[in-house]
Amino acid sequence: MGTYNTELQRDGPGLFLRDLARGTDDQIAAVVAVIAEADVDVLALQGIDYDLTGEALGRLAELTGYDHHFALRPNTGMPTGLDMDGDGRLGGPRDAQGYGRFSGHGGMAILSRFPIDAAGVQDFSELLWQDVPGATLPEVNGAPFPSVAALAAQRLSTTGHWAVPIAAPGGTFTLMTFHASPPVFDGPEDRNGKRNADEIRLWEQVLTGEVGTPPPGPFVIAGDANLDPVDGSGIKPAIRSLLSSPLVQDVSPRGQAGTDTVDWRDPVPGDLRVDYVLPSSHWRVLDSGVMWPAPDDPLAETVATASRHRLVWVDLTLDHSGNGG
Repeated sequence: MGTYNTELQRDGPGLFLRDLARGTDDQIAAVVAVIAEADVDVLALQGIDYDLTGEALGRLAELTGYDHHFALRPNTGMPTGLDMDGDGRLGGPRDAQGYGRFSGHGGMAILSRFPIDAAGVQDFSELLWQDVPGATLPEVNGAPFPSVAALAAQRLSTTGHWAVPIAAPGGTFTLMTFHASPPVFDGPEDRNGKRNADEIRLWEQVLTGEVGTPPPGPFVIAGDANLDPVDGSGIKPAIRSLLSSPLVQDVSPRGQAGTDTVDWRDPVPGDLRVDYVLPSSHWRVLDSGVMWPAPDDPLAETVATASRHRLVWVDLTLDHSGNGG
């Protein structure tokens, strides 16, 4: 099981599919090589543009050797017609439900060697932020920010929150995947920081039945939380609470940079742990890691070309056969 923010998003609709079709893009080739090297059975992807027909994802699945793939329309780039960031203008990338230059910009997807039960998916992406139990909504001088109308329309999920049943050989499990807002690029109202925290907290609410239906058996939370439990910006208790939940195992995968999973510019924000694979307590963990090779490793240049993020993987089994996922 793995998660990988590929950063394959492009600046306009159809450009990712164009680059895939040409077959000459160095970044795409590097991402494919990283995925092949990881060789996980189920991979949650972030930073991949969504198209309605699914042609781009289908081509990527074929390139990487996965028989099954899944994606839903993300909130990124979804127009609202409102000023969502309080800058007094309409139609900008930050005025969408989630930051995006066009609808589907930088979405999510799943690649799997096992069948995906699309009919059984719980999609929480339409959940309004103000309807989340205990929502921490942004304010300025005691007034809703940026406006009552904006908050009434604002969905919680920046990209999406999906609970997806996957029929693995050892039994069906639920992949709970998301890509949260970065807790920066805002003002004193801390709109993005509060949204990021509530996006992370949503999974605990699903697991306890406050929102939606808890997974009926084993599950894995995998995605880009955009929050480090120690370093960088953000509301740390949100990720610390999830990592310490008795319902999940934080196996703290490690690579060349320890548990850090993204190589951002030094000194700020710097390398951080923002990408997570958190199996439920049902699983036996066989191994784990962050694909962050040493500088002299032949794979290091490919990994750096592919994405600033590093693929995180955890080898799991539901039985004692030693067959991981």
